[in-house]
Amino acid sequence: MRVLLIEDHVELAETVATGLRREGMAVDVAFDGHDALAHLALTDYDVLVLDRDLPGVHGDQICRSLAAEGHDGRILMLTAAGSIEDRVDGLSLGADDYLPKPFAFAELVARVRALGRRSGAPVPASLVHGDLRVDPANRLASRDGQRLALSPKEFAVLEYLLGAEGRVVSAEELLARVWDENADPFTTTVKVTIRRLRAKLGEPPLIETVPRAGYRI
Repeated sequence: MRVLLIEDHVELAETVATGLRREGMAVDVAFDGHDALAHLALTDYDVLVLDRDLPGVHGDQICRSLAAEGHDGRILMLTAAGSIEDRVDGLSLGADDYLPKPFAFAELVARVRALGRRSGAPVPASLVHGDLRVDPANRLASRDGQRLALSPKEFAVLEYLLGAEGRVVSAEELLARVWDENADPFTTTVKVTIRRLRAKLGEPPLIETVPRAGYRI
């Protein structure tokens, strides 16, 4: 899942971004409204975590503009104002969900995941291929009934490949959807992650390498 976190409080933004990355999400960070719009012009995001009171371009204007453009990504609006009127106002601008500050990180993760499942094509509650089963909501993967000890990135790659339903996924696409903007496009991190994932999935092999094209299950 690709997430854009838009928050002008640098320490809070970096703390939340680090936590979401540990949950297996690819997170980019923008610290003001202009920076957010620059990111949105370049990248398609599944979920936007949008602070309402932003410098540069106000969060309300960003939300209103994205709703008018029919943006596919889901918007979770954050604000220190938590009254019923504030929530109704935020949702009326086009936000999909609203979370007042201060918030529990576990609740933020749950809401981002829920919005991610609503973004784009519907994702089934479980992804199954033969004896392989992945539960995206609970971050569980098993093969032949045995739970797999996957890192967040390994889980995210497996989830993405299964969600592709047999389509070949290029290394560039995996890098764009599973890693964030800080990933080096010339790195071997995708290849290394695939190799480790294959080892943990065991035999018979499930991930096929399609020469000069990418990977598929």
